[in-house]
Amino acid sequence: MSPAKPLLSFLSLGALALPLLNCGGAPHSADEKYFLIATNIKIPYWQAAAAGMREAASQLEVKWEFVGPDTYDPKAQREEFRRVLAQKPSGILISPADPELMTPDINAAIAQGIPVITFDSDAPASKRLLFIGTDNYKAGLMGGQLAARLMQDKGNVAVYSMPGQANLNERLRGYREVFASKPQIKIFELIDVKGDPRIAFDKTREILEKAKDKVNAFVCLEATACAEVAEVLDRNKVEGKVVVAMDTDQLTLEAIQKGIIAATIAQKPFTMALIGLKMLDDLHHHKPPSLTTQWEQDPFAPVPIVIDTGATLIDKSNLNLFIQARDSAGKKGS
Repeated sequence: MSPAKPLLSFLSLGALALPLLNCGGAPHSADEKYFLIATNIKIPYWQAAAAGMREAASQLEVKWEFVGPDTYDPKAQREEFRRVLAQKPSGILISPADPELMTPDINAAIAQGIPVITFDSDAPASKRLLFIGTDNYKAGLMGGQLAARLMQDKGNVAVYSMPGQANLNERLRGYREVFASKPQIKIFELIDVKGDPRIAFDKTREILEKAKDKVNAFVCLEATACAEVAEVLDRNKVEGKVVVAMDTDQLTLEAIQKGIIAATIAQKPFTMALIGLKMLDDLHHHKPPSLTTQWEQDPFAPVPIVIDTGATLIDKSNLNLFIQARDSAGKKGS
């Protein structure tokens, strides 16, 4: 999330969220429908979110749809949001690729009385009702501390990100804070992968050709880059480099098993979407007097400002347990 709008606190999923998730058996009308909007929706991360949405929709017996561009395309996501809004949906769950771009449209939905919840990536300057997802700053601290320890507090780091996306910026802030306390660690290059894993592959190959001995670690702030980093390192039989990934793409997990990637930070997109739909359903059936109330300042607010779904460091020691849990959840959401 962006520091432009400081959050009061990251609230646990327990105390405040659970009362809201009890829909009390409210009847659902035939035209009731909810939407999950993302971008680059074919990647495994978003498929896991779709599984969570599907599971919640099954429990509630409501209609839902998963939409968004197949590539990382913030403008196409905005057009998809506008298309959805024209259908007068019962609620929208969105992960904004470009928070500033999406803010006016989110505000337009709220003005029409349609609840909007952001997840995974926030639009904190908008009038969205709440954010569900990872505390991305803490995730960055987690990854930075691991990378620094494995580098023995010295060396140069190549970082793969998409500058401008709020959640990735917060992860980078966490990494930078850790590295700032280690004077011998420097960020060698910040690489914008633009949502295209081929860029990560090409830039890693370029680094090995031009600065192999200068770069000691590779850090990825989004889901697809480090699988490409690992592929390049494996093809060139390069050893001794520290690689810290993000999320649980299957190729990333396989690279952890091979020992090429040291660890990855796993989020919970399934949980984000499952909780998000249940909260939207409750807001649809139990509408507050206004969706534009400044709930941050209201001690009796009907919703929390943030739900932190947590993050877990996955390495060889707990990889198999994670895969078992993931596969179980996948069967549940199918």
